[in-house]
Parts: sequence; structure tokens; C-alpha cells
Amino acid sequence: MKVLLIDDHTLFRTGIGALLQGHDIQLAAAVGTGEDGIQLAAELGPDIVLLDLRMPEMDGLRVLVELKKQHPDLPVVMLTTSEDEHDLLAALKSGAQGYLLKDMEPEELVSSLTRALQGEVVVAPSMTPLLARVAQGEILRNHQRDDLQSLLTPREYEILSHLAEGQSNKVIGKELSISDGTVKLHVKSILRKLDIHSRVEAAVIAVERGITRHQ
Repeated sequence: MKVLLIDDHTLFRTGIGALLQGHDIQLAAAVGTGEDGIQLAAELGPDIVLLDLRMPEMDGLRVLVELKKQHPDLPVVMLTTSEDEHDLLAALKSGAQGYLLKDMEPEELVSSLTRALQGEVVVAPSMTPLLARVAQGEILRNHQRDDLQSLLTPREYEILSHLAEGQSNKVIGKELSISDGTVKLHVKSILRKLDIHSRVEAAVIAVERGITRHQ
């Protein structure tokens, strides 16, 4: 995986660069302006872009729109401190493959990049319930009449309630006393049975259907 990092904070670029390289991920370049990022995306052909939201002169959303215009198939993941729902929705509507927060665990960042590269929309766990509350459309209409308790196994239904809270596989596994790998297999089965493609969509369905751990 070859990553292009666009962020105006020098120390953050240095830290993220070291983190990625420590996980055997190639850092194609790390630049501080949107203009440089757009130019290097064309020159270097990265597999994925990590993009800050708040930047002077050309902010992350403008950079995102330009990158998607020039490279429609290039995954762009926002990495930000903003937990504002408007920023989240604006980024996803503009074509972002993900929306992650800068205070997330390093292993979760690496895992999210891998999943984004595989086509999954990745959203910071703490933002998933927010997205679920405001999401509308096909996801809900397609599952209005499903009896999810008969469709899913008891364990899958239980894990779906955890997904509604935006929990990671590691946290779910710890709470249910099962391994991360087992949780991952259950999540894959949930997505397949519901005919959806991401944990975010699963969370939307769970929240809107009132599937919580405190029913």
C-alpha cells in the first residue's frame, strides 16, 4: 500500500509517516498544502490518500473534490479532529472513502486504511452512531420489512447491537470474550446476510430499527 499524506502540521506528518512505515506501509509523500497534494497525486500514483480537513488556503473538502474529479477511483480518507456531523456528511457526499479521527489507535488507523483500500467506507467508531442517526435512503427502505432476529443468529444479532454503538472488533471481542478474528467472521456474515457492504450501513440499520444492547 502506497499512501499520500496531506496535512498542514509538520509534526503530525512526521508522526503519521513513522507510524505507517512501522507497519510496512509505504509513504509515497507527506505534504503540507492541498495544491502540492493534488500535484503529487498525479505524479506518484498513490494507492490511497490520507487528507486533513482543516487546512489554510485550500481546505480538505476542496482538495477532496479536486482529487475525485481527477482520479475518480482513488480512495481518499479524511483524517481530522472534527467530530462535526456536517463535516462528516460533506466529506462522504463529496466522495471520501472514510472519515477518521486523529486520536484513534494506530492499529485501528492501519486497519481502516486496509479496509478502505478494499472498497469499504470506514468511519471512526465514535462517529458511526452519528452517521446512523442522520443517514437516510436505500439502506433503510431495503430493510424495512426484514425480521432481523430470524435472519441473523443470536450471536450475530448481539454483535449488530455493538456495531450500532460504533465499537471496533477488538472492543466487541473483549466485551463478548471472543477473539477479534471471530468477531470479524461474524461481521462478514452479517454484511452478507443483510446484502450490504460496510459496518456503517449495518450501524444505520441497527440504530434505525432500535437494535441496541439496552433493549
